[in-house]
Amino acid sequence: MTSKQTHTQNEPLTLYFIYDSHCPWSYATTPVVAELMNAFDYSDVHLLHCAHFNGSDAPKKAQIDQVSALTKVPFSDAYLKGLNKKMSSIKTANFMSWVQSKQADKEFELLKALQQQHFVEANPLDSRADFDKIINQYKLSPSNKVFKDAISHEAESVLAGIAEIGEAIGTNAFPVLVMTSGDQAIFIDHSKFLSEPAAVIESVKQELAALS
Repeated sequence: MTSKQTHTQNEPLTLYFIYDSHCPWSYATTPVVAELMNAFDYSDVHLLHCAHFNGSDAPKKAQIDQVSALTKVPFSDAYLKGLNKKMSSIKTANFMSWVQSKQADKEFELLKALQQQHFVEANPLDSRADFDKIINQYKLSPSNKVFKDAISHEAESVLAGIAEIGEAIGTNAFPVLVMTSGDQAIFIDHSKFLSEPAAVIESVKQELAALS
């Protein structure tokens, strides 16, 4: 394993990842996030679920084709066959906000597990039963309110934080990757690293050096 980089300015580093669990582009960006998390020491990491998919639409086949052409993340045939069905990521947003407050050390690992469930095992993640495998595997105990159809209070707080970040960087698009060093911010263009996630490390090191 590559040793983590020490930030020469000694300013605290914070990483922000705005995503949707049911978004193919967010799924494709997760390996880039993994490289960043392995390479640098952070005072804090914020994984922020934007709950874009509310049951009114679904990713399009053209999006999946674009992601598949650029990245190595897998999509199962079962998932592809279900693309005509409308999707909701609200319960996953609620679940991840609960994880953030109760088991933050497992948050990124759980995000990757949920993406595996959704995009490979074709799990819609739209009922409590859909989460049982992961709940049991990680010995979690979320309350039933996490799995209601409405956004939870905790997830609403996450959405408020996302809105603030969107206003600061001038976009509501997602996925978004931002790293802060002290009171300075670096916007990381994830699209440049989808085919080679490890390349993000050198790019960010150069960005951090430019801040000094």
